[in-house]
Amino acid sequence: MFAPALPIYPVAGIRAIEGKLTPSARPSLMERAGRAAAEDAVRLIMDRPGPILIACGPGNNGGDGFVMARQLLQAGREAVVAFAGSADALPAEAAKAYADFVNVGGSTLADIPDAPANGWALIVDALFGIGLARPIVGKMARWIQALNALHAPRMALDIPSGLDADSGRPLGETFRATHTTTFISLKPGLLTLDGPDYCGEISVQRLEIDATAWLPGAGKVVRPNLFSHLLLPRPRNTHKGRHGDAGVLGGDAGMTGAALLAARAALWLGAGRVYGGVLDPAAPTVDVLHPELMLRPADALPGSLTALAAGPGLGTSLRAQQLLASALERDDTPLVLDADALNLISRHEELRTALLARKAPTMLTPHPAEAARLLGSDTATVQLDRVAAARELARRFRAYVVLKGCGSIIATPDEHWFINGTGHPGMATAGMGDVLTGLLVSLLAQGWPAEEALIAGVHLHGAAADRLAREGVGPIGLSASEVIDAARGVFNGWLVERNRAVS
Repeated sequence: MFAPALPIYPVAGIRAIEGKLTPSARPSLMERAGRAAAEDAVRLIMDRPGPILIACGPGNNGGDGFVMARQLLQAGREAVVAFAGSADALPAEAAKAYADFVNVGGSTLADIPDAPANGWALIVDALFGIGLARPIVGKMARWIQALNALHAPRMALDIPSGLDADSGRPLGETFRATHTTTFISLKPGLLTLDGPDYCGEISVQRLEIDATAWLPGAGKVVRPNLFSHLLLPRPRNTHKGRHGDAGVLGGDAGMTGAALLAARAALWLGAGRVYGGVLDPAAPTVDVLHPELMLRPADALPGSLTALAAGPGLGTSLRAQQLLASALERDDTPLVLDADALNLISRHEELRTALLARKAPTMLTPHPAEAARLLGSDTATVQLDRVAAARELARRFRAYVVLKGCGSIIATPDEHWFINGTGHPGMATAGMGDVLTGLLVSLLAQGWPAEEALIAGVHLHGAAADRLAREGVGPIGLSASEVIDAARGVFNGWLVERNRAVS
């Protein structure tokens, strides 16, 4: 059966959970963290010989490192500890962890030592935890540079030092981990922006704390269990009219391919009928690769559509603006807005007004630059806090939003938010967004609720690319059209898995 969707907490949420623990429980929390980290380390290195280097900082993250070092020593592993602080200045719990480490024969070095002849078995970063809010400079920056230069598996405790736990933004010099053992729950910064490049493989050690019992998760990681109740087999006695009429509006001169990609994706994900409303008067009237698509002039889309997508290759001409205004007036039709549809809305107040007046669900699928235009901001500001930007878009436009990028953020008008982890860098190529738009409009046309359709479409889009990479198609050189067929395969695989589990 599908794995559960794990909760995500920002730093404030983790601190709130820790604050609910009794004072007597807090020292045992550090003990549990250090023990869990030691167990993870042993699993990581298995029979890899050599000592383990642990770099401990001046706070509680360093305390976790001292517990870990003590546990490893007691298990018969050689642990070398470099300590970037003073024992007298440690917080109380970390000071006890240091003393316990010394009492079992441990000692510390004041700098990063040279590697032994046979190298290190593992490098552990226990310098700074999730509370870091300033760039790392000076001695600590030099330490991180030295640790990153060592040729061995690298493990971070809770979060790589230098990475902002809420945003995934590197704060100056940042530790590059091959594995991160994070405590209690996931944090946004592990999953989005630059976080995945610095965290490597992530394991969550709950430390015997059920976080959701103390505080509902602020966000969730997207997993198929969030939409598996909609993965239903079709009745044998069915017909195309029961599976929706999807429309795609776009394809101005030189950009017809964008509309065709979206329409093909909608068709291959199961919409009963797919209509392409194409702006370019010189565009073909039939898709020779997929003649099932019904292509027509942009102003001739049927009024009976069960879902409509606008934007792929739409352009920003006056005619495009007028066609988008008409699409927004389809008040009872779920609508997906992408690409130039978003750019037009950011430029024209009357389109924003029409968007806000809609009753049927609307999806917005911006990349960071498009999100910045919609927010009247700039791309750098959006990327500083991707979760906040997506949530603000959802609130401001009363829409279902996916802010695309590494760790795409999904936000809904009722303040739910999610981070998607599928996909890879090979998807950074032309047409990928058009395929996502087609997947989304197909699910909407088939009657999926907007929240589940957005979650499923985004997750499926990345999962399809991941499947292709596993099969040797990409990641480099992957094309958007290749993802369409793979998405169909992944989706049908989900259907089989879900219905095998319930049969």
